[in-house]
Amino acid sequence: MLPTGTPVVERVTNWSLRHRTAAILGWLALVAFAWAVGTFVPGTDARSAPAGDAGTGQAVLDRQSTREPFWENVLVPRESPAVADLVTTLRTSGAVADIRSPLDDPAQVSADGRSGLVTFRLLGTGAQVRASLTTATAAADAVAARHPDARLAQAGDLSVSGAVDQSIKEDIKRSETRSLPITVLILLVVFGSLVAAAVPVLLAGTTVFAAFGCLSLVDNWVPVNSATSAMTLLIGMAVGVDYSLFFLRRAREERAHGVDESIRIAARTSGHVIVVSGLTVVLCVTGLLFTGLDNLRGLTVSTVLVVGLAVLAAVTVLPATLSALGRHVDRGRIPWLGTRSTRSRFWAAVAGVVTRRPALWSGVTAALLIVLAVPASGIRLQDPAPTESLPRGIPVIDAAARVQEAFPGVTMPAHVVLWNERGGPVDTPEVRRAIGELTAGTPRPAVVVPVDQALVVRIPLGGNGNDAAASRTLTTLRETLLPRTIGRLDGIGYAVAGRTAEAHDFTAQVLARAPYVFGFILLLAFVLLLVVFRSVAVPAVSILLNLLSVGAAYGVLTLVFQDGFLAPLLGFTPYGGVLGWLPMFLFVLLFGLSTDYHVFILSRIRERRLAGGSAREAIVEGTARSSGVVTSAALIMTGVFSIFLSLAAIEYKMLGLGMAFAILLDATLVRGVLLPAALALFGDRLWRPHAVASLKGRSRTLHLS
Repeated sequence: MLPTGTPVVERVTNWSLRHRTAAILGWLALVAFAWAVGTFVPGTDARSAPAGDAGTGQAVLDRQSTREPFWENVLVPRESPAVADLVTTLRTSGAVADIRSPLDDPAQVSADGRSGLVTFRLLGTGAQVRASLTTATAAADAVAARHPDARLAQAGDLSVSGAVDQSIKEDIKRSETRSLPITVLILLVVFGSLVAAAVPVLLAGTTVFAAFGCLSLVDNWVPVNSATSAMTLLIGMAVGVDYSLFFLRRAREERAHGVDESIRIAARTSGHVIVVSGLTVVLCVTGLLFTGLDNLRGLTVSTVLVVGLAVLAAVTVLPATLSALGRHVDRGRIPWLGTRSTRSRFWAAVAGVVTRRPALWSGVTAALLIVLAVPASGIRLQDPAPTESLPRGIPVIDAAARVQEAFPGVTMPAHVVLWNERGGPVDTPEVRRAIGELTAGTPRPAVVVPVDQALVVRIPLGGNGNDAAASRTLTTLRETLLPRTIGRLDGIGYAVAGRTAEAHDFTAQVLARAPYVFGFILLLAFVLLLVVFRSVAVPAVSILLNLLSVGAAYGVLTLVFQDGFLAPLLGFTPYGGVLGWLPMFLFVLLFGLSTDYHVFILSRIRERRLAGGSAREAIVEGTARSSGVVTSAALIMTGVFSIFLSLAAIEYKMLGLGMAFAILLDATLVRGVLLPAALALFGDRLWRPHAVASLKGRSRTLHLS
């Protein structure tokens, strides 16, 4: 029997050790059940709603019995006979309607007179419209084959979105196949044993598998897009391996010291840290809910789910597995890899140096981080257009870029949605006259499309669709043109949707809600660390170091992706901005993960302090005992997130570089140098005397690492 007052984590682990077969089979049953639920429970995917005015317009369209039709464009040389051939071929295909071409519309001729644009509407709905796209594309390809001297380029609503979806699927597949070898390689270096390296990988793999099964069910109510799935995979693998690494390293450390109860001690110490760390990540990520955005709500749920499952596995099935393996966990040893020592001589030496002159090293390291953060002062939050997100090597993306260059605004028009607020008809002569006034000054003719009881006016915007010029045009349309025209009509509602409007409104809502998210995370981190360490100085130092890490990550993102530093090496073309939602997301996730590492290191330092060591000795020994495993865990996370740099979409590259750089910086320069120096500056003042005294009596039963 365990003594009264034994921590819950230790009780759970002790149950798993006494019933290890049940614990292992129970976990496998949970994974199988999650897979079965995700596979066989019927349901429809939840659809995310755009933010702001764009969301209003999309909601009106979603209520209609029919959906807005898809339009495609084919860029052709104006003087080529391919123009007439293409128009004839499309008309006889039976797949398109409303064809507009340079043959009958001067507006379909580019400003320089060299190019023409053939625009048409795809017929059908659902699978039929995709069949129409296939037919229309085949018709364009046949015309191109008959006129080899004329270069045709097709891009439109459905073809561009299809290229984006296909690229995302390929990126996810690449991330799946590349994350596992990197993780296994790092674990082999850390443990030097095939069995010891396999345990964290298998545990993390089953955790992600179970999470995906649950997400298939959750997606019936909360939108979970492909980007969220990719993030779930990488976060799940990263934290799952990290938590197993923390536990396994502590168990091996205790066994190396001749302690028979090594797994129970690991549960009492590292197990507690894992729970605190997982709770920290989960609570930090819930800050994204303050944005009120559907996409981030799905990301929040998926992260909470995969991290929660990783924590559950680490304190139940992992101890049971290690108990069942016993000393066989070190089987399959690889010569020259791994180390039996759990004390890092390198980090001990570094901590010894910086604690002797803490003011100097604190100043130098903080100054370096501030210098890295300086470029962030000029950061411009702007989402890329599809032609900027994906490489021009993708044929449809190249075609869209060429169409955009010749006919600005055509590929990403504003979708002005009109409806009768009283439920009557909207397509009236008065409305048509107002639409004429609205579109009179546009550089390209607008297209009016009836959609059941609504009207959609497609108005080309200036610029490339997502740049400053497009944003100015969108603002003028919303704040000036629409109120002067449609706004004068009694009972007619209007809203502006479309890709440009959705991206603009999404970024605007992120910026408006960011102070609430940041405030929540800072307050949460302070309270959590205050409760764990019972010291005001500890959370203050931790938050300051986290802010320095995040600031440095922002600066590097700005320097690389906005200013184009290292762009050729990383394989992208800068578009002059940084994703609007990325800084806030990085802040949330990095605060959770860096606090995770901070808890682990500080708990080892406090453990040494409570054992009677001096403040400096506790810092050096605690750092030596923890920084090695933290660095190993950070290398795994860095390796996993670095995979994003090899993906096609620039959004993934930004996320990968931001996360990989910040985590590696945090686990080395910040936790290995700046943290020991900052703690040494405080000395014994770091821990309040009454807090230390109150904890000494419980130090044997309340360890955090």
